Amino acid sequence: MNTMYYHRKKFLFIPLIVAAIALFAYITMALWNALLPEIFNLTAINFWQAAGLLILARLFFGFGHSGKWGGHSPYMSRDVRSKIRNMSPEEKKEFFMKMQYERGMWHRGCYGKEEPVADGKSAE
Repeated sequence: MNTMYYHRKKFLFIPLIVAAIALFAYITMALWNALLPEIFNLTAINFWQAAGLLILARLFFGFGHSGKWGGHSPYMSRDVRSKIRNMSPEEKKEFFMKMQYERGMWHRGCYGKEEPVADGKSAE
């Protein structure tokens, strides 16, 4: 239902978002100037440099838990959790043993270590 009130309410969020970004940039600048020049002998930064640092941090580290996780547990999607709920105890045990085995295979592949698999035997 798109009423006139809804459209006005939408435009009230724009100044709030701009104010929040400005507040975060100011806090970043204040913390930087209070801590880093003294600790690491760095120069003080201005407001726009702090805003740029925030943008750079977002580009490097992402924008939170959006996308396929939808703000829920980052370990399993909602579909996987519902499938696990509907499994029998034997199926759950087999499923988690397989997950643990695959995680172990990834770990060995990355680090070149041989680790025991879930049942205590090596994966040879």
